[in-house]
Amino acid sequence: MPDQFLKDLLLTPGTSGQEESIQKVVRSFAEGFADKVETDVFGNVSATVNPQGTITILLDAHCDQIGLIVKHIDSYGFIRVNPIGGWDLQILLGQRMLVHTATGPVPGVIARKPIHLLDLEERKTVPKMKELWIDIGSISESETRSLVRIGDTVTPEPCLRELRNGRLAGVAMDDRTGIWVIMTALRKIAQGNPFAKVVAVSSAQEEIGLRGATTSAYKVNPDIAIAVDVTHATDCPGIDQNEFGRIEIGKGAVVVRGPNANPRVVELLMQQAQEKSIPVQINALGNPASNDGAAIQISRGGCAMGLVTIPNRYMHSPVELVAESDLENASDLIAAFCLAIHKDSCFVP
Repeated sequence: MPDQFLKDLLLTPGTSGQEESIQKVVRSFAEGFADKVETDVFGNVSATVNPQGTITILLDAHCDQIGLIVKHIDSYGFIRVNPIGGWDLQILLGQRMLVHTATGPVPGVIARKPIHLLDLEERKTVPKMKELWIDIGSISESETRSLVRIGDTVTPEPCLRELRNGRLAGVAMDDRTGIWVIMTALRKIAQGNPFAKVVAVSSAQEEIGLRGATTSAYKVNPDIAIAVDVTHATDCPGIDQNEFGRIEIGKGAVVVRGPNANPRVVELLMQQAQEKSIPVQINALGNPASNDGAAIQISRGGCAMGLVTIPNRYMHSPVELVAESDLENASDLIAAFCLAIHKDSCFVP
């Protein structure tokens, strides 16, 4: 059963550039154990344990979710939107949405004309964003404009469903689960006796270009870093494991090997997994990751990067699915890694 912190993370909306509400959840949790909690001008929240440590470890996950932004209100009062982050438009059709306004969330639905009115060619094609609209039940343009401003953000209605075998499904598993992992790991580290200074950063604006990780990595200037994000689970129909590898829900967090991961970091992660009997999976990545790890690895003079990822089905949809056990195992692995760092630790390949 998910704890209250995870529930709060998954049920609090926050798109790229509008992370204030979700960062309040992060700060409230971290203030219970961290030596220092800060929010920078970019919107990143950092929590530090053992600030006097002479080796600095950065733990990163991003708190923003994909969403929409209000672009236009038409003469009937319908809301037209642009995407924030990458959407499969077929996923959006028929969803319950929230428009986040100055006076609070306004419920609506997103749709297009019904199938009965689509011609044969329209039925065969995926709609364009400009062909969708959000209906808040307004009867006029003026009514909508009295509630909604251009530039307000829109998200699917938050939800969290507990499924069989410890599976959880809902909105924004990408990457609120990563936030849970790094902050829970940091709490475990605080209960230990770390040699290193450990800074866990809930970074902003990953979905539009790894932006918060870029600024926070420059500020923290870590010697070692672990980026945590979701990765594609391949244990469901339609995904070719010959191309994407075998990544299974409930079989443990995924340690990434490849040029975006320092081999000594990978070695220590795997050593700790074996010594602590923590289940892990291995994935290979031949290019820089499409997540914060790519930006952190080459910040300033570079750092020893590791990637620990969470298997996730149906990514970038309102029904993303993860296994709660994978989250717990990921936090145990990262805590063990950080507590294993000592004054003679060397990550030069």
